[in-house]
Formats: sequence, structure tokens, C-alpha cells
Amino acid sequence: MKPQKPQFNIELRETEAEGIYSNMVMVGHTPSEIILDFARIMPGAQKGRVYSRIIMTPPHAKMLHKALGDNLKKYETQYGDIKIHGKEQKNIGFDAGSNDEDKS
Repeated sequence: MKPQKPQFNIELRETEAEGIYSNMVMVGHTPSEIILDFARIMPGAQKGRVYSRIIMTPPHAKMLHKALGDNLKKYETQYGDIKIHGKEQKNIGFDAGSNDEDKS
């Protein structure tokens, strides 16, 4: 007999349910944390704004990485390959590079 997973309820308030659009994420880390700063920046703009900072443990970040990969595979199976545009948008969008916080 398989052990049952614990069940719990997650509350999603109206404000959070609306979501926050982001077209850029900056990733940093310390020995004990992974920091994700989700931002928005307009093409050609010199300044953007961080709308949400998520801080998690490295094990939780690894689980997020796996869950995101699994969901992207399912998405592409259902809707087709996701195309990533060329280098003309190098400074706009999601970047797996580091920021100043990883030197801690």
C-alpha cells in the first residue's frame, strides 16, 4: 500500500490571482539562497522595475527547475515548440546570468 500524500489547501487571493507580467528575470545566489528578481522593461528603455523578488532554498529552486522543465515539455507536446527570438533582444528577457548578489 502506497503512503498517502498529505493534503492541504492553498489560498489564492484576488490580487495574487491577477498575476504579475514579467519579461525579464535576474537570478542570483548566496550559499543558502537562490534569488529571483522578476522585472519588466520596455524595449529600448534604459531602466526597468522589479515587481517581485522570490527567495528560496537551493533544494526548492532545483524542484522548481524540474517542475518548470516538466511543464514546458507538456506545453510543447500540446502546442508545439516554443520559439526563442534572435539576439536582437539580448538585453530584454530572461537571463540565466548572475548579478552582484552571487558574490556573497
